[in-house]
Amino acid sequence: MKIGFFDSGLGGISVLHEAVKHFPNESFLYYADTLHVPYGSKTKEEVKSYVLQAAEEIIKQDVKALVVACNTATSIAIETLRATYNIPIIGMEPAAKPALEISRSLNKRVLVFATSLTLKQAKYKHLLETIDDQSLIDSIPLQELVQYCEHLNFDQDTLKAYFQSKVQGLDLHQYGTVVLGCTHFPFYKGLLRDMFPPSVQFIDGSIGTVKRLEYVLKERNMLNTAGEQSVTFTSSSGAKEYEQKMKKAFHFLEEGKHEKVQKTDLVWD
Repeated sequence: MKIGFFDSGLGGISVLHEAVKHFPNESFLYYADTLHVPYGSKTKEEVKSYVLQAAEEIIKQDVKALVVACNTATSIAIETLRATYNIPIIGMEPAAKPALEISRSLNKRVLVFATSLTLKQAKYKHLLETIDDQSLIDSIPLQELVQYCEHLNFDQDTLKAYFQSKVQGLDLHQYGTVVLGCTHFPFYKGLLRDMFPPSVQFIDGSIGTVKRLEYVLKERNMLNTAGEQSVTFTSSSGAKEYEQKMKKAFHFLEEGKHEKVQKTDLVWD
């Protein structure tokens, strides 16, 4: 049986990539809801409907666990999914808590990048109320970055103008950590790292999500310790062109291109 991974588009491949490194004997199914990407600009009701439809299709394909590799989908639909299906369902949320612990030790602030819809959800607001008693976390939506990723757009001039417009007026030296609170955003980790002061640490939820998946699979005696690894890509549209794009995005991460510092003139004053 496979482990299912789900996102609206390419973003969740960053989580899948982490899982493929971690589980050498598992088979994986990655499902992109290409008919409705992106989620971050939709209404809560629309996203919930799309997620439930996608989950129904994924469950039909012999999966033993499902990773909702999308912060927006998790915040809106994870409880409903868990109440509907009896397989392990792992969600994600912006990794603000570990980032805050690091930044506090450095006497610095935290900057969270996420989609507009994720930042509006009660789940995220409750998280901040619970952990951020000193108001050290700043949150900025990078909704357009999802579309840049979906088009595999890494044009440096475009991204320079985009990021500068989003952080205009901020002193980037005040931050100890930056949270990549959307699974599309790690594709730009190297570029972002080059733009921020070198002391800033970048954190996303992929590793924590995969560790949680491992814990649940072991707890239920569902973890494969033998067998050949495989990865299958599919989508709600069934478009072969998008399947090739997913494979290209996966190989982009496998080759470590997202981690490499870009040779660019992107320098913050």
